[in-house]
Amino acid sequence: MKPLTVLLSALLANLLLISSALADSNNKPEVALRFAVLGDAEPRPLPEFPNLARAVEDLNLLAKQQRLDFVLGVGDLPHKGTMIQYQNITPVLQKLTLPFYPIMGNEEHGAENGTERFLDFANQWNQGKTTISSSKYVLEFEQLALVMASPDHGRDFNEQGVDWILEQFRELHPKPVLLVVHGAQTGVYPERADKGITHPKFAEVTAQPNLAAVISGDLHMDMDRVNHSKQISQVHYLHIPALERTKIPDESNHSPMFRVLTIDASGQVRVDTYAVGNPGPLSRHHYHFSL
Repeated sequence: MKPLTVLLSALLANLLLISSALADSNNKPEVALRFAVLGDAEPRPLPEFPNLARAVEDLNLLAKQQRLDFVLGVGDLPHKGTMIQYQNITPVLQKLTLPFYPIMGNEEHGAENGTERFLDFANQWNQGKTTISSSKYVLEFEQLALVMASPDHGRDFNEQGVDWILEQFRELHPKPVLLVVHGAQTGVYPERADKGITHPKFAEVTAQPNLAAVISGDLHMDMDRVNHSKQISQVHYLHIPALERTKIPDESNHSPMFRVLTIDASGQVRVDTYAVGNPGPLSRHHYHFSL
């Protein structure tokens, strides 16, 4: 009888573990929104996008495994905004099964008729899944809003652009806002403190009471060698790494990654970072905050 007693005890212990796990799962707040963010691409010298293509494959697979609502892009997808880069990136992004909401970066502004070319291709990428009619727009949800703010020139804003952002914040108040820009304001990332938004009026944006986080790319930083996620005053800053090239602190190591934000019903935000080709998030780059 002793072996049977041992077996029953083991079965009971396993049942208790399963019951505990189910209880923990049931106690977790419901996911309100989950989306991915892709960083810069702008490959050179060749207009080829192998790491972006792999990231798209990863996201399509991830969308089959868990809720994933859409994908954002922080700009600088085609180097210099050239037609060959746009043409070559288009079939890659058209394989994305989710709606894709991009903004412009300084590379897109580098082309003649840069905004018009960007909008034309942005809608080709989506193939009817959504329509991008302006380089600045708002995505509003029950828990929060995303203000998608392409720069007015290069990676910077003019006064009209800053005023547009401020108007969105005031209209959305008190709803929390995540601001998506190509580059954060200068000084946020000391690894390249001189590069970013310089317009003095942008300080009014970062002082808005409903600004929860600024999501940006531009710097092509190596996630393993920089401080990529941080809080300054009441605002959280999230860097999105580049997919095709790393520049900071140097070009000696390139690990293509993308990030996924999960917002639950209680207002908690979890930021996960995925290495391209890796099925699970990298625990060393986990970040979280409250709206």
